[in-house]
Amino acid sequence: MSFVKSILVSEESVSAVMQRYPDQGLLMAQLTEIIMRTGVCQFSAKERELIGAFASGTNACIYCFNTHKVAAEAFGVDENLLQSLLDDVDSSPVNDKLKPVLRYVKKLTETPSRMVQADADAIFDAGWDENSFHFTVMICALFNFYNRLMDGYGVRNTAEFRLTAGRGLADSGYGIVAKQMKQ
Repeated sequence: MSFVKSILVSEESVSAVMQRYPDQGLLMAQLTEIIMRTGVCQFSAKERELIGAFASGTNACIYCFNTHKVAAEAFGVDENLLQSLLDDVDSSPVNDKLKPVLRYVKKLTETPSRMVQADADAIFDAGWDENSFHFTVMICALFNFYNRLMDGYGVRNTAEFRLTAGRGLADSGYGIVAKQMKQ
């Protein structure tokens, strides 16, 4: 149950929180659409969802992790991969090229003041360009923001809701949230 009475249990979601502040919500929804879908970088939508879900799992954000796990699975991510990544990135069956990206996200999430050049270099050495590095940081930052927002509001919702929301994001992207904000 949300910590505020104005958000009903059946409506707990990012949209429900952000619709209370549409000037902020619209900008966040537009930014999220760019970062997660339309912005040009080497990451596919599948990889972006995987990175976002991984950041949320690292933060133990129930709402975001489960919602974006469903979205990642809708793009073809194996249902056991995220747990494997959370257990140990290095021994997980994820593509080796993504491992330094995920290690970076984990470290940036858990100990941001300890980031060093070698962490970024590992991403470049794996074959990602500076634009992909930027998107790595942006996806991580975006999901840390949303994790704090949802946990700060006490948003959990139901497993069924998170399943529907995750599939909806995979099918329609994040622009749908921006459309809701404009109404």
